[in-house]
Amino acid sequence: MQAVGRQPKPASRAPDGAPVHFERHRPEQTTLYRLVQQHAATFFEQAESAAGAGLPQFVKDEFDAFLECGILARGFLRLHCGDCGHDKLVAFSCKRRGFCPSCGARRMAQTAAHLVDHVIPHVPVRQRVLALPIPLRLLLAAQPKLVTPVLQVVHRVITRHLLGQAGVKADEADSGAVTLIQRFGSAANLNIHLHCLVLDGVYRRCVDGEPVFMEAPAPTDEALQTVLLKIITRLMNLLTRKGGARRRTGPNLHGRRRRRFGRGPRAQAVAGRSLHLPHRLRPTRRTEGAEAARRDAQGHSLCSSAARSSSRAGLEAD
Repeated sequence: MQAVGRQPKPASRAPDGAPVHFERHRPEQTTLYRLVQQHAATFFEQAESAAGAGLPQFVKDEFDAFLECGILARGFLRLHCGDCGHDKLVAFSCKRRGFCPSCGARRMAQTAAHLVDHVIPHVPVRQRVLALPIPLRLLLAAQPKLVTPVLQVVHRVITRHLLGQAGVKADEADSGAVTLIQRFGSAANLNIHLHCLVLDGVYRRCVDGEPVFMEAPAPTDEALQTVLLKIITRLMNLLTRKGGARRRTGPNLHGRRRRRFGRGPRAQAVAGRSLHLPHRLRPTRRTEGAEAARRDAQGHSLCSSAARSSSRAGLEAD
């Protein structure tokens, strides 16, 4: 008898036809890892000396977890292939949301794929980015419970604008959005701002119950200005009601009276600073481009750009 061995399966391939090959991540060979490993303790000492108090424990835990991420000595899984007989070692990851580039990139890719495959419908999508003035960033960082009502205000204003663009009432249609809350800027500074993926239109409820999508026209410069002003006004009213800010009046540079928002009883943690958001608007500016627009006022800015929804891969990249 002749023994017949099992035929090996063909090698796995990526969608572009390239063969799939697993390469273990080696963070200990990166510049960032060596930098943190050599200077983290010095950074802690200098930061605590300058602030006069110890750093929060979660900050130190973030550094410690990063130094253990992807290191085989800290734990791993042994994977065995039943076809070729090879073994692979996969080190445990930290799964943190701080500055670990490996875990951050994986979470970003997985979230984008999930949104495109299972959440966002096949309709035009527009990204709207709302930046906030520095005092308001500090307030939201000190009182994270305020982020949710702030986000609700933003969504309501944008949805009402889309309903008006479509010419339907609030009880006849609705829109949808997914918002990612970004808490830092390009320099790793505290910069809480909102990235909203908003359906570029509304779903109208028909008599038979089947929703029909109605696409809205691209926002004009004036439309962005109107939306931004409504957001500012309602945010100020919200913060006053929530006690995160209180109204104060005082003369501005032109001798007129203006409204200010000072530190309220629930805003004691805003780095010892008052929240001054004058209701008078500074000059606005707009970036040119048919598919992108921007309005800035009072330290707030609202950007709008059409996502590449015609291609699901392009939308996922956005």
